[in-house]
Amino acid sequence: MPGAIYAEGLVKTFGDVRALDGVDLDVPEGTVLGLLGPNGAGKTTAVRVLTTLLQPDSGKAFVAGIDVLKHPNEVRRSIGLSGQFAAVDEYLTGRENLQMVGRLYQMNAKRAKARAGELLDRFNLADAADRPAKTYSGGMRRRLDLAAALVVSPPVMFMDEPTTGLDPRNRQALWEVIQELVAGGTTLLLTTQYLEEADHLAHDICVVDHGKVIARGTSDQLKAQTGGERVEVVVHEPEMIPPARDVLARYGLAGIGHGEVSVEDHTRKLTVPVAGGAKLLAEVIRDLDTVGVETDDIGLRRPTLDDVFISLTGHAAELADEENGGPGADAREKSRKEAAK
Repeated sequence: MPGAIYAEGLVKTFGDVRALDGVDLDVPEGTVLGLLGPNGAGKTTAVRVLTTLLQPDSGKAFVAGIDVLKHPNEVRRSIGLSGQFAAVDEYLTGRENLQMVGRLYQMNAKRAKARAGELLDRFNLADAADRPAKTYSGGMRRRLDLAAALVVSPPVMFMDEPTTGLDPRNRQALWEVIQELVAGGTTLLLTTQYLEEADHLAHDICVVDHGKVIARGTSDQLKAQTGGERVEVVVHEPEMIPPARDVLARYGLAGIGHGEVSVEDHTRKLTVPVAGGAKLLAEVIRDLDTVGVETDDIGLRRPTLDDVFISLTGHAAELADEENGGPGADAREKSRKEAAK
C-alpha cells in the first residue's frame, strides 16, 4: 500500500538540465522523510512536482492517496507548503498575514485571529505582530512564512529547507512544532542540507544528486556507509605524520574509503574510518605511543554532513556553481518561472 507521499519514476527536465531523473519516493503516513542533497540536486523540483506547482515530464505521484496529475486541486486542499523563500505580504502586518491565510482556508474570523496569536507566540513574533512585514528581518520573515504554513494542520506537509537562516533558538522551536505535528499524524517531507536536522526529525532519509536518489535509509545507516566512527589525530610535529599514518592505516575500516588515512598537512591532522569505539581508540593511543608519536589531540567522532555527502556524491554539501549561477541555479530559476505561469 503506497504511503501518504508516493512517487514513481519522476522525470523533469529544463532544457539540457535533467532536474529529476527517475525519482522514487514512498513516505508512510505519520512519518518524516528527510530529502538531503547538495544545491541543484533536484530537491526543490521534487517538492514542486509533489505540490502541483510543476508538471513532471513523466512518472506518477500520489499525495494523501490523490493523484497529483489528475486531481491537483484536491491535492492542494490536503497539503501545507513552506517553500524555500518567504512568501509573505510585505504590506500586511505579521498578524494580518496569518489571519489572511486562515480565512483563505475558510476559518471563521474568530478562529483565524486566535490561531494567528498562537503562532505568533510560538515563533517569537508577538512583539512584532502588528508591524508591517516589510520591516521584518530576513529571519523574522522566514519564521512568519513557516507560521503561515502551519495555520491549519493538513494531513501532509512539505517544508523546503525550512530552517535556513534561523538562529538556534528558533530552529529548535520549529523542530518542536514539527514533532508535535507528526505525533498528531501529519506526514512530512522535509528537504534540508543539515544532517543534524534530519537526525532530529526524520524517520528515513533519501539522498539525491543530479536528479537521482543515490542512497536511502536511516541517519545511522547513511553514516555507517561512510564509516560509523572516525579516529582523528593531531600530531605535535609535521615529521610525525608518516609514522602516525602507518599506525592508523592498520585500523582503517576496509570498504569505507578503502580504509585510507586522510591527511591535512597544514593542521597536522590525520583521519581514518574505524569500527570498535573506545576500546579501539585506546589501542591506537598505545600504538602511537610505542612508535614515539606525540599528539596534541586525539578522539573518536561520528561522520559529519560533509563526510556523508563527499562519500556519496564526491563533493561537499554546498555547491558553488549554483550560488554563481551554474546549472543548479538555472534549474531552480526555470522552475520558479514555470510555476509562475
